[in-house]
Amino acid sequence: MITKSFIEFLYEAAHIQRWNDHIRPNGFTELDKQAHKMMIMYVLARHEEDDHNAKLNWRVLVEGGIYEFLHRNIITDIKPPIFHELMRIHGAELNEWVYKEIRRRIPDISEEFMTGIKNYLEKPEEHKLEKKILRAAHYLATQWEFEIIYHFNQGIYGVEETKQAINNEIEDHYDLSGVQKLALKGKTSKFVDLIGKLRFQKRWAQSPRVPETSVMGHVLIVAIMGYFCALEMGACDERIVDDFLCGLFHDLPEVLTRDIISPVKRSVEGLDVLIKTIEERQIHDQILPLIPANWHKDILYYTMNEFANKITLDGKEVEVSIEELNSKYNMDGFKVIDGAVLKGCDNLAAFVEAWLSKRYGITSHHLEEAIVSIKAQYKNKIVGGVNFGRVYDEFEDI
Repeated sequence: MITKSFIEFLYEAAHIQRWNDHIRPNGFTELDKQAHKMMIMYVLARHEEDDHNAKLNWRVLVEGGIYEFLHRNIITDIKPPIFHELMRIHGAELNEWVYKEIRRRIPDISEEFMTGIKNYLEKPEEHKLEKKILRAAHYLATQWEFEIIYHFNQGIYGVEETKQAINNEIEDHYDLSGVQKLALKGKTSKFVDLIGKLRFQKRWAQSPRVPETSVMGHVLIVAIMGYFCALEMGACDERIVDDFLCGLFHDLPEVLTRDIISPVKRSVEGLDVLIKTIEERQIHDQILPLIPANWHKDILYYTMNEFANKITLDGKEVEVSIEELNSKYNMDGFKVIDGAVLKGCDNLAAFVEAWLSKRYGITSHHLEEAIVSIKAQYKNKIVGGVNFGRVYDEFEDI
């Protein structure tokens, strides 16, 4: 169940500045890093399936990424070498403190979720390959950041040691096919670079706002909310994973078109359709050539018509009603996308972005209008069994 306290906790990662003891450009928040990590996870996992015939548990990959995000959200201010030493010597005690902090900051968190995060963190012998992929994705996202700031920090004490430490961690994961391909600096590396640009595309670019969030951070928030909505609907494992991945990649076309705000899309009849046509053409021209051909269908599925309630039937995309998703197709094999629910998550994320800024004392007429209109749109509204109206009611008028 998504709640105000949980959503606010997720957005705390947008305040956490990475590399804050280095010279760096904007765009390095913990929220963005975690989002980039999960996109890289997808790349590594698909290569591992394709090249090494790996049998991966995708639900573990998704949930593991969420668990690690919450863990890092609490202790991320600790420098990596110190963090790793603390975890090696006092890992159990540190994890217990993390659990207490999660319960304190998210009082309505379910015990089922807490059991899941404990099992994940305390049983390293389980799901070793999935955890290795997530670790590799973590270090590759870190390396992507470091390669940018390295040029600003050459000659500063300790920077070469940091570079070597990151390279050593990645070398430990070199048996993964995706890590090898990224090391070649070919098209897989270009895809990771391209999606990384979403870090620098600011949401609400026409308005001052605190915290500033990027398109990259936004999609992770939507994906995590989509995951919890799928749980609330009693979704099967494949549906949970596909809702998460659709949330994660739903704004991928904006790396090519930038964030075109909804009022602009609605300003001229037919403009939104034209924009979608342009996005699809650019995806075919610039994104799909960077990934293996057998991934194309999935990436298009997650990025085109992404807010439709749809399934895959006999290899074709078919739109169905919300009721049918729950009654007829809630089983593995149909690649269910709860588009209306994900649209609800997308709108809720936009509302919270505006609401948080107003609470911090930074607002504009754009943000004010969004707060009022989005909240009114979802008043007493239930979508696919998810009570969005209840969530909005938790956010007091300010």
